[in-house]
Amino acid sequence: MTDLGFRISNFASGLARHARLFRLYFSQYAKARLEYRLDFFSSVFASFLGTAAAFGFLLIVFSRVPAVKGWSFEEMVFLYGFSLIPLGVFNVLSWNLYLFSDRYLIEGRFDRVLVRPVNSVFQVLFESFRLESLQESVTGLAAVAWASRRLGLSFGPADVLIFAAWAACGAAIYLAIFIGLTATSFWIEDRIGIVPPVFNLMQFGRYPLTIYDGWIRFTLSFVIPFAFASFYPVMHFLRRAEFAREFRAVPLIAAASLSISLSVWKAGVRRYHSTGS
Repeated sequence: MTDLGFRISNFASGLARHARLFRLYFSQYAKARLEYRLDFFSSVFASFLGTAAAFGFLLIVFSRVPAVKGWSFEEMVFLYGFSLIPLGVFNVLSWNLYLFSDRYLIEGRFDRVLVRPVNSVFQVLFESFRLESLQESVTGLAAVAWASRRLGLSFGPADVLIFAAWAACGAAIYLAIFIGLTATSFWIEDRIGIVPPVFNLMQFGRYPLTIYDGWIRFTLSFVIPFAFASFYPVMHFLRRAEFAREFRAVPLIAAASLSISLSVWKAGVRRYHSTGS
């Protein structure tokens, strides 16, 4: 076997192993979570109310004005709905990122992660899930379907594949940004960290980038690229050609963001010192 063939074989074997581990992590957590079904469905309902309130805000705005900077109500619903799809996936997987500094570093649980023969990021992400956030992705799909009918948009098989791929890229961008931010906890030892403040900036990516001034556009595109997770993909699906170059760059931005964030994480792990507890 050639060296390239050996590397490909190792990569495929590692991918299959981690896929199996993910299934085990997810199934065990889901079983434990669903032991208390009333609590779970109450959480789902509460999460849905928050999502519905956001759509209610759009309805109130457009009940007073017919369009915002050239965007109709249906187009805004499409954009907001699409943004919820990767956001829902991200929220399901990101629970431990919010708790990382307190739970893993200050309490010393990261020592346990490091002694296992599995990637540390993989373990942190998949030791627990926020299952109720799946409703965001489902609600987002419903909103996109409703807006598409109202706008007269039709999607062929290729469009559906691109839609799914770009939504997955959006989830990868969200995860990459917050993995990188979480990794700063290795240097900034604080129970809260810098993740919550930046999380609030995600709200800006759910609305048209064209309504903001130049500095916000630049920040959401090239500093914290939330716009590549929602706005730029939607421009293609709404048949708007002015951001075609940015749409094509979405997978590249996702790959680059993941590469940078994982590099920061690895540097942080090398710096980590056990609490000794």
